[in-house]
Amino acid sequence: MYSGEAEFVVLPGEAGELGIYPRHTPLITRIKPGAVRIKPAGGGDEELIFVAGGILEVQPSVITVLADTAIRGHDLDEAKATEALQRAEEARASAKDKLEIATIQAEYAMMAAQLAAIRKLRQKR
Repeated sequence: MYSGEAEFVVLPGEAGELGIYPRHTPLITRIKPGAVRIKPAGGGDEELIFVAGGILEVQPSVITVLADTAIRGHDLDEAKATEALQRAEEARASAKDKLEIATIQAEYAMMAAQLAAIRKLRQKR
């Protein structure tokens, strides 16, 4: 979804936000659902991409994000995300077994993170 040089990248890590700058120490970590913010080199507008979790690999001159779902900020739909969040809340109330509860909680977390990304994007405008 993005390929190019960047001044910095901010991602939602498992233990909190990660800020990655050029020549960062190598690392591999899991990322949770949320907004990936990319500030392109040369002063372009910051890009926002929602990811539904994944893996981050950092090398001194390359960042790789592996994610099953990635949506550009301008393609996020607040109405659909709000509706999906409400459906997840309703399903959570009637869930019976542990697997169903875990699946619903993951869906709920992803939709809540998507709405947070939409709000963050709206604040920048």
